[in-house]
Amino acid sequence: MPKRADDLIPPEYPATLAGEDWRGSFHREQEHLPHVVIVGGGFGGLQAARALGKAPVRVTVIDRTNHHLFQPLLYQVATAALSPADISAPIRHVLRHNKNTRVLLAEVTGVDTVGRRVLLDERGERSIPYDYLIIATGAGQNYFGHREWARYAPGLKTLEDATRLRRQILLAFEAAEMESDPDRQRALLTFVLVGAGPTGVEMAGAIAELAHKALASDFRTINPHSARIILVEAAPRILLSFPPELAEKARRALNRLGVEVRTSAPVEAVDENGVVIGGEYLPAKTIIWTAGVEASPAGRWLQAEVDRAGRVKVNPDLSVPGHPEIFVIGDTAHLEEKGQPLPGLAPVAMQEGRYVARAILQRLAGQEPAPFHYVNKGNLATVGRAWGLLQIGRLRLTGFLAWILWLTVHIFYLIGFRNRVLVLFQWAWAYLTFQRGARLILYPERADSREAVALAALD
Repeated sequence: MPKRADDLIPPEYPATLAGEDWRGSFHREQEHLPHVVIVGGGFGGLQAARALGKAPVRVTVIDRTNHHLFQPLLYQVATAALSPADISAPIRHVLRHNKNTRVLLAEVTGVDTVGRRVLLDERGERSIPYDYLIIATGAGQNYFGHREWARYAPGLKTLEDATRLRRQILLAFEAAEMESDPDRQRALLTFVLVGAGPTGVEMAGAIAELAHKALASDFRTINPHSARIILVEAAPRILLSFPPELAEKARRALNRLGVEVRTSAPVEAVDENGVVIGGEYLPAKTIIWTAGVEASPAGRWLQAEVDRAGRVKVNPDLSVPGHPEIFVIGDTAHLEEKGQPLPGLAPVAMQEGRYVARAILQRLAGQEPAPFHYVNKGNLATVGRAWGLLQIGRLRLTGFLAWILWLTVHIFYLIGFRNRVLVLFQWAWAYLTFQRGARLILYPERADSREAVALAALD
């Protein structure tokens, strides 16, 4: 559990800065307090901001969206199980009780490390000065040198990605219903997922249940149960972060759902009509990329050393070499423990966010923070309805109980009580009825005249 923010304030601070007197006099004292700028309102950035909420510092959170997103459940939005609002919350609302914190909706374009400024435009005319900087900008899809594939094989990192994929998946069934050519119909009902990590496995299982259960009786010309869901992995097995025996059980669970799993099968080419896997061309109209991540451009902003995925190589205290006032966390950071880089998982980012908050307060108190150490609390994944896998140390579970634990953890970490209640209710409904409550096909380009005028006024 995260520490209380009051526990993060070192005892060396005067009582007027550490307790209620400081909070009451913030508006008078704020200009003299150290300024901490956090770029990114994801798991790591939000944890850091919360941990600094009652500390004797000023905090500015900058994000290019106005919401915090619970990324582990994005695939459920993409497969019509949840609505976007169920897994997101406005950053301002989440931090509303942090009286020392302001939130800016802006796009960061760079960092002036000499002048200690975060740049908000290309020419540097708009900027935010900082005393300490936390970069938690996350990662995007990694196409391993084939960025042209992104056009045909979208990834799943944002709400826009999820709603676009939902539209594409549902439209595939609608188009197949109208298609008279059997070959084109088969291509429309073929879904290929490239990458068999937790996201790929969970997404494949969700699409299988959507096709084989939720949509099974909705069409008259096609049989949705005939849809092919193919999960492709270049490595010899799926779920490399899990023990081999759990990964094998997950593969069998996918097979029971009707998912074809192909391992040791690297993708060689992707176009608008299909994908080449192991020398075989597979016609498919829906290809989803879940094969890897590439860090944000933070490394270029800082002119720092990065790894092959673009992650900044940080010191043991998560600071940038040569810049003890700058910290990089989450998917943007490369830190090794036991000879292996820490994985790009939400628990890693959350622990790092809380750690850098303490590290900043220790630096302000004239102390040097101890190196960061990640406490691995286990791995969780789910394969379709009511089947999960869990690994915590030597404890390994699969099946319904593991799914219940997966459900509990995800509900617990959702931001906001409203989100938890809605998601729990919708999951219960989907479990009992096999129905998906968010099967909406939206066309953002088809705005009515009033919406078009409103959007034009905002430009």
